[in-house]
Amino acid sequence: MTDSIRGPGPAGAGVATNHGFIAAIVAVATIGGFMFGYDSGVINGTQKGLEAAFELGRLGIGVNVGAILLGSAIGAFGAGRLADAIGRRNVMMLSALLFLVSAVLAGAADGSTMFILARIIGGLGVGAASVISPVYISEVTPASIRGRLSSVQQVMIITGLTGAFVANFALARYAGGSTADFWLGYPAWRWMFWLQAIPAAIYLLALLVIPESPRFLVAKGRDADAHAVLTRLFGSAEADRKVVEIRNSLAKDHKPKLSDLRDTTTGKIRPILWAGIGLAIFQQLVGINVVFYYGAVLWEAVGFTEDNALQINILSGVLSIGACLFTIATVDKIGRKPLLLVGSAGMAVTLAIVAYAFSTAVTDAAGAVTLPGNNGLIALVAANLYVIFFNASWGPVMWVMLGEMFPNQIRGSGLAVSGFAQWIANAAISVSFPALAVKPGLAVTYFGYAFFAALSFFFVKAMVNETRGRELEDMAG
Repeated sequence: MTDSIRGPGPAGAGVATNHGFIAAIVAVATIGGFMFGYDSGVINGTQKGLEAAFELGRLGIGVNVGAILLGSAIGAFGAGRLADAIGRRNVMMLSALLFLVSAVLAGAADGSTMFILARIIGGLGVGAASVISPVYISEVTPASIRGRLSSVQQVMIITGLTGAFVANFALARYAGGSTADFWLGYPAWRWMFWLQAIPAAIYLLALLVIPESPRFLVAKGRDADAHAVLTRLFGSAEADRKVVEIRNSLAKDHKPKLSDLRDTTTGKIRPILWAGIGLAIFQQLVGINVVFYYGAVLWEAVGFTEDNALQINILSGVLSIGACLFTIATVDKIGRKPLLLVGSAGMAVTLAIVAYAFSTAVTDAAGAVTLPGNNGLIALVAANLYVIFFNASWGPVMWVMLGEMFPNQIRGSGLAVSGFAQWIANAAISVSFPALAVKPGLAVTYFGYAFFAALSFFFVKAMVNETRGRELEDMAG
């Protein structure tokens, strides 16, 4: 790949940026985002099968659905630290292997215990991919286009989610239902998991052809290897400068470690870490994964058929991809913070409308739940507008920020802690939803998500600093 062009360097001088090579390695790295999305979304259409096969109640469904989140929290924390020890690429390869094992075991599970174990293994891969893919991308791309290339991660997450929704819908439609027998006598819901093995294997093989992050190589004292990678990315002259710049941004007396998150002058946790944790948690407190994990169940609960509910999932996925493409086009022009602020305001309003629509639900004598008048349409439109606002802002921008906001010395550790917090918040929201949907009910639950969306607006105003156009070596905190 020799698509080298002249581009603005960080100091204003022209540098030879190999855009073809950068695009290729970003494409490979973001397959991890696809796997993250697919593994998270595949559960959406399998819950009837799980309930029937393992005789699960509401709590059991919540535990089986939420099992991936326990693994994800552990995977995110472990990957952030492991990436500083064995490298970004090696951690991504490990996550690909975990995806492959999880797909096989989840589809073959003969009981809830085995299924939960399989989903925890998959969660380890999801957690690792969620934090390492963005940081890897940020470390191999120029500052001028880093935001849009890092945003591709969210596009791939949503593509993975949508791919899972489409696969679930197609398998269920062809078999006659998610619990109906499909190929080789196994029910369709098992094939929903097994299908994931194909992209997992592609991801594992593709990772063999991309280089290690030059920031990691310098941190390990492998300056010559880092220079070789940077030369392929930006040309020899820029590689000379960047190796020195990266080296100067790292502590002289020790390698990156978790204790670096504490300010040695004040003895307190660095403010940049609190900002990262806040971004990670608020992204989940607005309830987005309720739509992705429980979308089919949610829409059936207010009167839609299973077939229609699965189609609504696909619609939400397509709209999400469109919103992410908008972010790719704008994040390096208008910045990260404005997108977050607009997203917070938009989500607060649309979630409140969804909550209002759900508050009008009525149950007939047969126990069927419906939304009267046009309220079903209002809920559907508002929910999809909410998905658009999220995926035009907090969806991609949170990952962009976490990948670039931390100084080189603490990037791995900062991601470890922030990623762990993100998945714990994800678990809290996702596991609690089935019970909250019953009592206090969907309306109150969605008003709660709207409250957190409004609160996130003020958090961004007070705590988040703009990173657009800044070199990673210039990040402070």
